[in-house]
Amino acid sequence: MVCGLIKQHKVNWREKEAMSSKFISTQNALLGSFVVLATFVTLCNAQCYFIPNESSTSNGCKDLNGVTHQLKSDWETDNCESCHCDDGGIECCNTAAIPMDYDRDKCQAVLNKKTCTYTVLEKKNPLKTCTVKAWVL
Repeated sequence: MVCGLIKQHKVNWREKEAMSSKFISTQNALLGSFVVLATFVTLCNAQCYFIPNESSTSNGCKDLNGVTHQLKSDWETDNCESCHCDDGGIECCNTAAIPMDYDRDKCQAVLNKKTCTYTVLEKKNPLKTCTVKAWVL
């Protein structure tokens, strides 16, 4: 009787391999989808910020440095941001591609404010560049 139960539950190794392969493929597809979604969420929110107008009767917008800009005006900051003033306030977005996937223990990102570009250099030897696998704008 026990031998009969074992034979009934015995599954062909090819069936097991096929089931395992389908399961792993499904897991990889789900993981890939979550990574893409998380990347888009990060890209959409991480590089811009908003400063609401303090007064609804204002003729302009006051930035973080206390400078007032005219309504409907656009400007670039010294920190490589593109900004716009409207009735609601100021929206500023980063214009420099930011290095994301590099060895942060060994390397550091340095912003060139004249060209609005980053260079990733070794901390111990700043003359050597580091490999960067991903950039975010």
